[in-house]
Amino acid sequence: MASSGSTRLPFLRHIGPNWYASVMGTAIVASAGAMLPVDVPGLRAACTVVWVLSVLLLLAVLTARAGHWFCHRDQARAHLLDPAVAPFYGCLSMALMAVGGATLTVGQDVVGARAALAVDVVLFVAGTVIGLVAAVVVPYLMVVRHRPAPGTASPVWLLPLVAPMVSASQGALLVPHVSAGQGREALLLACYAMFGLSLLATLVVLPLVFSRLVHHGPLPLALTPTLFLVLGPLGQSTTAVNQLADAAPGAVGAPYASAFVAFAVLYGVPVMGFALLWLALATAMVVRAARNGMGFAMTWWAFTFPVGTCVTGAAGLARHTGLDALTWPAVALYVALVAAWAAAGTRTALGVVSGALTAAPVPPRPATARTT
Repeated sequence: MASSGSTRLPFLRHIGPNWYASVMGTAIVASAGAMLPVDVPGLRAACTVVWVLSVLLLLAVLTARAGHWFCHRDQARAHLLDPAVAPFYGCLSMALMAVGGATLTVGQDVVGARAALAVDVVLFVAGTVIGLVAAVVVPYLMVVRHRPAPGTASPVWLLPLVAPMVSASQGALLVPHVSAGQGREALLLACYAMFGLSLLATLVVLPLVFSRLVHHGPLPLALTPTLFLVLGPLGQSTTAVNQLADAAPGAVGAPYASAFVAFAVLYGVPVMGFALLWLALATAMVVRAARNGMGFAMTWWAFTFPVGTCVTGAAGLARHTGLDALTWPAVALYVALVAAWAAAGTRTALGVVSGALTAAPVPPRPATARTT
């Protein structure tokens, strides 16, 4: 037996919770494609293939992370106590629910509606519990153990706070499958409670992130893609209110159901407007970072899931308003999502094969002085 845990399966030592982002980014390609308000020949079949890949990725990353905890407990504990890594524990929750939701919307073509629902229920319950725990534990650790220095706020801090918002949107898909009555209404309102939990927490953290950018300059090059994480709560909250509005008529009385539909549009349109503003800002910062030598890192997966939530959010608004002006942005964002997923997936696969992504991480390069 090896004398040190670090000598057992060394390639697992640096497989952190951020690897779940690859699962999230893959699953959202399948589910967002299925929700597009346009009919594209062959798209459903392609989404089914991507869903299968997301399931395989989930199993692979879960296995790798279990091996990480078993063989490298010292590193796992260090990750929990690292303010730059601990927030990624929210990704486990979102990966489970993203695959569960894709199974219900796309995977049922392969496994059948009954099995798809069972899988989604299991992954939704597990993901929701893990997400709520992460939403409490990670901020707690940041206050009592991490003590991040002033000016170090990062978009990564949003990750454990977005997980309950994913529960809100994924739970909406399950509301019609609950027996009519108090159970169905309770699930609907629980989803709205998680929507509010995540939204208000995001409103607390987002000003810290923008303040850090304004007062301390751009993020380090390798971390610049994480600016896209801000799109996550924006797109996911818009998705949530639209999917909850779809589920409301069978769960609550007519006055409330109509109000929920109106709220979906009144909330979603302004938030998607801000999402487009942030998308432009984040894209400009990424272009700047690329010109200054930004290379590939696992942070590139930030280009996928958050953009996917904007696709589903815009698609939901298009569904409720009937406006082509909202349909085509959803399609354009989906094209960008697929391109980003292909780029991140290809580079990740090459990095795993070469061993570059499983080696000890290299400290990120600092951003250069501000330029115009």
